[in-house]
Amino acid sequence: MLAWSLAVLVLVASLMGVLVDGVYAGAESTSAMLRAYDLVSLALVVPALALATVGARRGSMRSRLNVAGLAAYVVYTYAYYLFGTGFNDLFLLHTAVFGAAFWLLVLTLTGVDGAALAGRSGSQKHRRAAAAILALLAAALGGMWVYWAVDNAVTNVVPVGSQLVETGLVVHLGMALDLALLVPLYAAAAVLLWRRLAWGYILACLALLPGILHQVSYLVAMPIQVAEDVPGAVGTDGAEPIIVLLYLAATALLLGGTRDATVEDEKRTRLAGETSGPRGASGASGASGGAGWWRRGRRP
Repeated sequence: MLAWSLAVLVLVASLMGVLVDGVYAGAESTSAMLRAYDLVSLALVVPALALATVGARRGSMRSRLNVAGLAAYVVYTYAYYLFGTGFNDLFLLHTAVFGAAFWLLVLTLTGVDGAALAGRSGSQKHRRAAAAILALLAAALGGMWVYWAVDNAVTNVVPVGSQLVETGLVVHLGMALDLALLVPLYAAAAVLLWRRLAWGYILACLALLPGILHQVSYLVAMPIQVAEDVPGAVGTDGAEPIIVLLYLAATALLLGGTRDATVEDEKRTRLAGETSGPRGASGASGASGGAGWWRRGRRP
């Protein structure tokens, strides 16, 4: 029910953002960026969330994980709507979207059996290659923002966040979100995936699906700013194809050869853990150990 509610909220918010002139307050560059994000939500996020919700209701663990990934994307993106601009006519709607997405993410993760999914994933070589890419993305993103943060502290010059035209507030928010959320997520996913723990598979999916959508949103926002005559706007970013390729390659490596799991698989995994004694319950190594930590509420 919450997933369908989120889909409707995002649909309404995005339609109003695209169709209603002047609905976004603040800088013209930010308004154009948010309208681009609205287009991506209408074209990709809402349909994908609907499909994933249908699959999740049928018991697909992969669909549940997709729901969580889409919710994570909405949480990150709508932080810009709430905190990257001032009050506007859609403030309450954006607040509802942000809150619904956050709680959908939390509640959905409690129903995902990482052990069942990780146990059906592809070869260890592919998983470790995906982990290496995630580590590279974490190091590149974290290193870039740390450098610019130190430079700002020394020179008091606001860094250029990307090829998008962005206000200082948007750049500051992007740096804070990436350093506080994305960089630790990518790094943790890389380490745990390399160690073959179930949480590694889960976190990797939470990093890659939203990450691909972030890149699509960025690619759409640049020409939208150009079309709306934002001063200084450019239509492309020369480095973006490499970044997109890294996300796609990591996703293909992670999901290649993976078979879906169902609620019945989750029940069998839990039953096996309960009947296999202390070693089965704690999971000395591998994916089942990560799932055991999860079910007991401990952090991996």
